[in-house]
Amino acid sequence: MTDLHPKIAEVLARVKLRSKNSRAAYLTAIDEMNKDKDQNRAVVSCSNIAHAGAAAGADQEDFLASNKPNIGIVTSFNDMLSAHRPFETFPAIIKAAARTVKATAQVAGGVPAMCDGVTQGRPGMELSLLSRDVIAMSTAVSLSHGVYDAALCLGVCDKIVPGLVIGALSFGHLPCVFVPAGPMSSGLPNDEKASVRKAFANGEVGRDTLLKAESSAYHGEGTCTFYGTANSNQMLMEIMGLHLPGAAFLHPNSDIRHAVTVASTEQAVFINRKSNDYRPIGKTLDERSFVNAIIGLHATGGSTNHTLHLPAMAAAAGIKLTWEDFSDLSNIIPLLTRIYPNGSADVNQFHAAGGLSFVIKELLDNGLLDGSAASVWGKTIKDYASEPIFKDGKLEWRAAPQNSSDLSILRPINKPHQPTGGLKMLSGNLGKAVMKISAVAEENREITAPAQVFSNEADVKLAYKNGELNKNVVVVVLAQGPQANGMPELHALTPILVNLQDKGFKVALVTDGRMSGASGKIPAAIHVFPEAVNGGNIGRIQNGDIITIDATSGKLEVKEEISSRASFSISSKANPNSFGRSLFAQMRGQSANAEAGGGISINLGQYK
Repeated sequence: MTDLHPKIAEVLARVKLRSKNSRAAYLTAIDEMNKDKDQNRAVVSCSNIAHAGAAAGADQEDFLASNKPNIGIVTSFNDMLSAHRPFETFPAIIKAAARTVKATAQVAGGVPAMCDGVTQGRPGMELSLLSRDVIAMSTAVSLSHGVYDAALCLGVCDKIVPGLVIGALSFGHLPCVFVPAGPMSSGLPNDEKASVRKAFANGEVGRDTLLKAESSAYHGEGTCTFYGTANSNQMLMEIMGLHLPGAAFLHPNSDIRHAVTVASTEQAVFINRKSNDYRPIGKTLDERSFVNAIIGLHATGGSTNHTLHLPAMAAAAGIKLTWEDFSDLSNIIPLLTRIYPNGSADVNQFHAAGGLSFVIKELLDNGLLDGSAASVWGKTIKDYASEPIFKDGKLEWRAAPQNSSDLSILRPINKPHQPTGGLKMLSGNLGKAVMKISAVAEENREITAPAQVFSNEADVKLAYKNGELNKNVVVVVLAQGPQANGMPELHALTPILVNLQDKGFKVALVTDGRMSGASGKIPAAIHVFPEAVNGGNIGRIQNGDIITIDATSGKLEVKEEISSRASFSISSKANPNSFGRSLFAQMRGQSANAEAGGGISINLGQYK
């Protein structure tokens, strides 16, 4: 294997250095939890164990005897969210599989799973980002019973997987395998869906046409097939070694999906706390894992939301990531994939072209991935350059394909789609920001234009409807940060801004809020911090100020001297007592900045 690229080694070294104390404190906690007698079912009081085993059914005798490993299942099943609908049947599959390897399994608990596709542009979106931390706490509650020797986490979508990781890391002495459900079959092509959305925004088609297109694109069980946050999650779980290799993009109802779910259960048993191959998640995931995650994000043009989620996930393991790490790695990691919104293909086509196993192989072969990182399967991440197949009725893994079967979707390192990664970090007198460039045409990656300022998404749509944005413009939407209103996604603005771009105008977006992982063609400086309500300069921008966004140089600046202007002080028009806002008020008020994850701050100190 080729030596690790020196820039990756440099980034890894500085992450380890800045994380030294917090990581040490975390590892101490893991060791203490593993040694704690409370985690041994055989010595816990009979009353406690009786309660835990009361509903164990056929497994009750084995559970109470405490002589077999017990696997805790944390599920995010609901039948509103298409990606999570398949999980309804997984517990029964897992329990049966556990018995075949002399173990038991229980559903330890469930976590909420909201769909950003349902809440886009609606009040529920204000709860979206902070739901990650609710999921983390729910995961911790699920595992708090202390009767498990390993865990299986069932999750796919946007905040659910990061929340499950954060929660599992709070019980980092437990081995944990993540189990996905897979994408739905391909429906209406994403480009056609996007065209209908633009036509609707222009008033060219009615709601009936739009609804027909949307329901043809999102039509069955499984993950949406574009490469947004949900499918970026699946890439991350694989490249970080928490999935079994090749698990990410198998269809939910396929025989091979069933077989990989069974194998995931067996692997959780094989690495459980009582085994000779004990692999606690808190030690499986280390600095190498998170650097590899950033690399995978760049190489595949993944979701900008992970510039929030990865620092939050890392903090739960005592590891400190900064956007500088993302930026430096972006400069050396080539973009290998074109998946919608960065291209026209969907994830099923990507998987068929060679998929993640090919991406991992290419990165490893060229010194662009740390192959020594630990994993739940095989020996290290080096073993993840492989894909599952059925052979003679049995599940096996074979080496990743040597070549891509479709170069328009998936390319090797020596012929990338672009020489640098899909994300760019911006900075300047407006603060720091993130920009997804993998879907932005090169001629649109730099814009200097007057600002038009809004404090909510609805007013932008109204201005568009009234023809007020038919010009070169930088649309600024402020007071959308974590502390302002929970940092909602503003994806509903994408069709109208693309329409303006298609008319020949130079258009960009600047916001302290988020965009969907599915957002693309518009140059958008998002996650700006300091946010407006915390005195950030974005809150001082006025209509007509000249703003420059330059993804090539990484610049985000306003021409005017604005630091002496009054800071943003306009309160939200939304009723703080409606739609769950009051329940999340304290969490919003204590939210970290975007670079630190935009949610609850996890600061691990030395324990005395």
